[in-house]
Amino acid sequence: MSDFLLEIRSEEIPARMQAGARTELEKLFRREMDAAGVAVGELTIWSTPRRLALIARDLPEATEAVSEEAKGPPVGAPDQAVDGFCRKLGVERGDLEVRDIKGRETYFAVKNVPGRAMTGLLAEAIPAIIRDFSWPKSMRWGEASISTESLKWVRPLSGIVALLGDTIVECEVHGVTSGAVTLGHRFHHSGDITIGGADDYAVKLRAGHVIVDHEERAAMIRTGAAKAASDAGLTLVEDEGLVIENAGLTEWPVPLLGRFEDDYLDVPPEVIQLTARVNQKYFVCEDGQGKLANAFICNSNIDPVDPAVVVDGNRKVLAARLSDARFFWELDRKTSLSDHAKKLERITFHEKLGTVADKVERVAKLAEWLATEGIVPECDPALARQAAELCKADLVTEMVGEFPELQGLMGGYYARAEGLPDAVADAIRDHYKPVGQGDDVPTAPVTVAVSLADKLDNLFSFFKIDLLPTGSKDPFALRRAGLSYLRLSQENQLELLLSSAARAWGDAFEGSLGLRVADFLFDRLGVQLKDEGVRHDLIQASRAWVAGSDTDGRLDRVEARARALADFLRGDDGTNLLSGYKRAANILKKEDWSAEPEHTGDEDPMENVDDPEMREVYAQLSYTREAAEKALIDALDEAEPQAAAAITGEDFAAAMAALSSLRGPIDAFFEEVTVNDENPSKRSARLALLARFRAAVHNVADFSRIEG
Repeated sequence: MSDFLLEIRSEEIPARMQAGARTELEKLFRREMDAAGVAVGELTIWSTPRRLALIARDLPEATEAVSEEAKGPPVGAPDQAVDGFCRKLGVERGDLEVRDIKGRETYFAVKNVPGRAMTGLLAEAIPAIIRDFSWPKSMRWGEASISTESLKWVRPLSGIVALLGDTIVECEVHGVTSGAVTLGHRFHHSGDITIGGADDYAVKLRAGHVIVDHEERAAMIRTGAAKAASDAGLTLVEDEGLVIENAGLTEWPVPLLGRFEDDYLDVPPEVIQLTARVNQKYFVCEDGQGKLANAFICNSNIDPVDPAVVVDGNRKVLAARLSDARFFWELDRKTSLSDHAKKLERITFHEKLGTVADKVERVAKLAEWLATEGIVPECDPALARQAAELCKADLVTEMVGEFPELQGLMGGYYARAEGLPDAVADAIRDHYKPVGQGDDVPTAPVTVAVSLADKLDNLFSFFKIDLLPTGSKDPFALRRAGLSYLRLSQENQLELLLSSAARAWGDAFEGSLGLRVADFLFDRLGVQLKDEGVRHDLIQASRAWVAGSDTDGRLDRVEARARALADFLRGDDGTNLLSGYKRAANILKKEDWSAEPEHTGDEDPMENVDDPEMREVYAQLSYTREAAEKALIDALDEAEPQAAAAITGEDFAAAMAALSSLRGPIDAFFEEVTVNDENPSKRSARLALLARFRAAVHNVADFSRIEG
């Protein structure tokens, strides 16, 4: 058994591509080994800006000899069929064996495949891996690049190290031959480094100032940057994405702290951090009060003799970027947000939906309606409209043009600098929220109104023109808008009828658009609740009730009912009541009994019974009810009004509790009472009682949709 080392060296591999390249290298290596019948265990795969490396432990020296056989056509088949079979298997016709298969003589091809040396297998596998490697972007180079058939790679190949144990696996790819020689750090090491095998690879490269393990480099950056900040009395603003990116840019990372001029701190801190991060890959720091400090941390790819020289060079580059940012900040503030907003008329939102200015007007109208109707409590309609009218104005500013990630945030800063009310500035800043699962959910009334209106406008607009999500495709992020709507509604306990909202938005079809959007949001709610452990059938049971009521679109009721139902069914009362319901429903279905009386009181069986068929049933009663029947009627008399009152008050947990009192009586009923009695009057009355029990349960949730 021997260890195998493969290093593929090239010019600089972009940092963003290195994680995918490691995955691709593992996939292709396993593919080649699987095809050769070689079992491969855990692989070690590393990357630096100039190399990909793979180490496979305990590969065999050679593959074992195997015998392969294949069944062919029967004896007497046309010569074309037999000859084709031979060509496919690479055997001569005279080498075929004849065997009896169920009384019919049949040709078989038997091939003895000898074992192969592992070096030979690897010599074929390495070029195949390099040729088939998939990069997000790749290039051709050299004289051969004139042909489209030439090799493509992310950057020009410069070397291959391939060692099985201490033996070189000889191969050639695009003029690059394999060997045992690699290169160290571009500046800290000159000359070749000869590798003896997989075990000394990382050690020898470290001596050549290359940390080949990308995770080790990331740890060095993470701890080194934090220490540099701490030594200066500051706190590093953690950024794991920036750690990984810097690890992909350096082979010998050295974090260094520098300072920039205090004057730049007049620019919003998010702008400074984004400028440092995006343009220069620098970290930023905070002072003891949690405010952004005039400090940055860069990662040098060398161990400098004089760190101050490196820091000063990086400071000058950052200063130029910060100067641009300050220019944008000052230029944008010379124009009011309302004047910026006028430019939105020149930007198309969608060819069928008008301009961004048109969208803004729809959002403003809806936000004002949400406030006026009290759907968003304690929200000033005038402030809601003002914030909505200005919420997209920063899209045409220079700063957001440079950093689109700052949309909304910069509008908030400009509004505050302009002296607009804090509620308006906050709403402009936060109206895109919540963007993802971990994002904060706004609770300030004006912000909630504008954010909710923005999400609803996206949903109503694209549903109106039938541009809906399909499968995994959601080009207009409607699923995300739906999830954001749900989280806003849940966090702020809003009660909104979507059909009414659609009419206020401008739906000309009596709220039908709202019902379509409600149906979409019901599905998103189902996904959300399912992720939280609420079963899909419980969601459907709750949704069916709401869909059949006059509150279509009240997702808050579906959610509350589904959660209460899930809690109820976790206990014995819920489980046994469900069992009793299923049994009652099955009996009624078998008897084709559809009548569902509203009441079967003991004193007056005709009271509150409007169905003519039921009147006929109760008119024929000529027997004394058994104790279990009487107990179930009494329990229904008590539970039905309690459940109804709880439903009216939207206290679904109390409604479930009212149902729980039926568990004992229904169990006793089935234990002691014969439903299908020979006496037609008794059978009809008992079926009617079960129908009443079924109706009582249905008033809380559609138990027929619950599994189990």
